[in-house]
Amino acid sequence: MTDPTPYLHLPGTAREALTFYGEVFGCGVQLHTLEEFGRTDGPAEAIAHGYLVDGPVSLFAADAMGDQPSFRCEGMMLSLLGTASPATLRAWFGRLAEGGRVVDELQTRPWGASDGQVIDRHGLHWLIGFEGEEGD
Repeated sequence: MTDPTPYLHLPGTAREALTFYGEVFGCGVQLHTLEEFGRTDGPAEAIAHGYLVDGPVSLFAADAMGDQPSFRCEGMMLSLLGTASPATLRAWFGRLAEGGRVVDELQTRPWGASDGQVIDRHGLHWLIGFEGEEGD
């Protein structure tokens, strides 16, 4: 069984968002336009379907068309707890914070784990953390 993969409908920013996430997480990016899919329900260059490939994070996105609502994140976080080395997780936190908003600094908690929360420039709320020390 695989994990669920978020699929975002963005307000005309799918290309920018997926490119950003690809850079942050070191993933390839596949983008397919409305024109490629033979669709005429929006601008030809709008993203009909895009996704991250060959990296540690899975994510799909498309540009919202017509009266389709755009993504809003409330009451949910994407968790990256222990999914990479502490140094990598710290780097991801910093990159996701660029143009976004730190909700809770990445810090060591009383029980010894480290975590923090950030809402990135595209509105995704991330929980990032790890157990142990930097050298582990």
